[in-house]
Amino acid sequence: MEFKPRVHQFTCVVNKKKNPAIIMNAIGHMTAGLMEQYKQDTSLMRFRDFIDKDKSIHPMTSENGFIILRSENSNQLRTLRKALIEKRIKYTDFTETMVPGNAVTQQEEFDTKTEAELEYIGVSFFTDIETSRELTKKFSLYVLNSENS
Repeated sequence: MEFKPRVHQFTCVVNKKKNPAIIMNAIGHMTAGLMEQYKQDTSLMRFRDFIDKDKSIHPMTSENGFIILRSENSNQLRTLRKALIEKRIKYTDFTETMVPGNAVTQQEEFDTKTEAELEYIGVSFFTDIETSRELTKKFSLYVLNSENS
């Protein structure tokens, strides 16, 4: 197999003030939503099967990085989301409104809130590494420790 340098990456920025279990749930939902947006062409995501010595297949893992960063608060995520919209980069987000209930009750809650009233848990996107770094330079790596568990 020939090595090809990575050019793109998945980036997820999460609100450090939120419970880690809720953050993991948000990352799962955001990643699924991102994949739906790219379903017509995932070639840049470089999915491949890894095969171990026993010939057991470990399917569809991206060769690209999946970076998880932390924001200080919801407003930083709101600002990132606006920047992604301005740059026309596909993204997904996850808010407190999406945690309780089901899709119907969640939409009912969305109907009562403006975007400015939403409390963001995370924002996820896929783009080239340079653009990702430019957009996220004020965020630091998310590390699970006693501070956020």
